Amino acid sequence: MSDAIVTTDAPSGREQLEGRLARFCAALPGSWLLRLVRERPRMIDGLTLDAHVQFILAARRRKPQQLMCGPTLADARLRYRREVAAVTGGSGAQPTRVGAVRDLTLDGDTGPLQARHYAPLPQTGNGTVQPLLVFFHGGGFVIGDLDTHDEPCRMLAHHGGMHVLSVAYRLAPEHPFPAPVQDALAAVHWAQAHAASLGADPGCICVGGDSAGGNLATVVAMQSALEARPVVAQLLIYPSTDATMAHPSRAQFGNGFVLTDADMDAFFERYVSGDNSLRRDARVSPALSPDLVLSPPALLITAGFDPLRDEGEAYAAALSVSGAIARTRRVPGLVHGFLHMTNVVPAARDAVIDMARLFRGLLDESSRRGVPELSARI
Repeated sequence: MSDAIVTTDAPSGREQLEGRLARFCAALPGSWLLRLVRERPRMIDGLTLDAHVQFILAARRRKPQQLMCGPTLADARLRYRREVAAVTGGSGAQPTRVGAVRDLTLDGDTGPLQARHYAPLPQTGNGTVQPLLVFFHGGGFVIGDLDTHDEPCRMLAHHGGMHVLSVAYRLAPEHPFPAPVQDALAAVHWAQAHAASLGADPGCICVGGDSAGGNLATVVAMQSALEARPVVAQLLIYPSTDATMAHPSRAQFGNGFVLTDADMDAFFERYVSGDNSLRRDARVSPALSPDLVLSPPALLITAGFDPLRDEGEAYAAALSVSGAIARTRRVPGLVHGFLHMTNVVPAARDAVIDMARLFRGLLDESSRRGVPELSARI
């Protein structure tokens, strides 16, 4: 990352060039790329880092590093938009095709929420109404927006054959906990009331998100069940689930693999406004919830070289122990944030396509099974 102050969200000429180069390198054998940076394959914890990812990390180390939410919030948010645009949607990259894209304004509890609806491509010869995934973007509750997650949402809609409603919830520190949770729950309520108007199946509403967005998704999944308005399933992509402890993967991968210890601490400090007692709130650390049994079927995706890996997998195990349905898929050679690497890391693209199809399969199973009555799950 550059240490220059960012003043526009359009990628600079240099960033556009870097984006083109990264996409060109995606077509090269990984062994060639490692020779270019004079590195051997990196192995930790019995896993081998994807060579394309290792090449990208080597390039990142040649730039000045700083917190993901620094030096100022405005700079961090714009820099995130620029970096994502440079590798996913800018510099000649073609976005994944979907049936239609429309920006919407939803009714939130405290004001309007901006959202973006992605309709899947028409299913030839298939009159079935498709599911609706309410998606919450990652970014530590502090950065990220509809644009940073445009391409991932397109891929989920295209390869999962489902509608996606991406929601721009309020961000910390201007709007700390519980504001993002309130917005996420309001968005789910809106989707449950308006799915049919989007052309989606009102009987198949699900939630999902990456990182902080995965946290919000699983929290509102349980909240919805407690309100007797359950969702059908949840897609949790390297989610944050327990702010009270550090699992072994955090020590192994908390430095040098995109998301760092310092980043995680800074994000949570802003999310809870410095009140560490809130880390034990189940709406911040859903792994501590006494209501895990109420969770709908979950597909939980982790990355082998992610500091949140063990946290996510422990959460999936806790769901299973509680009696909830939880399926875990670890992508062994990837890092936190691979959702943004689909145009520059072939394994990341394959992983997102795979998760979209797996989740659609889980949705179809859940719809056939039906959502059990709340009283039967307590």
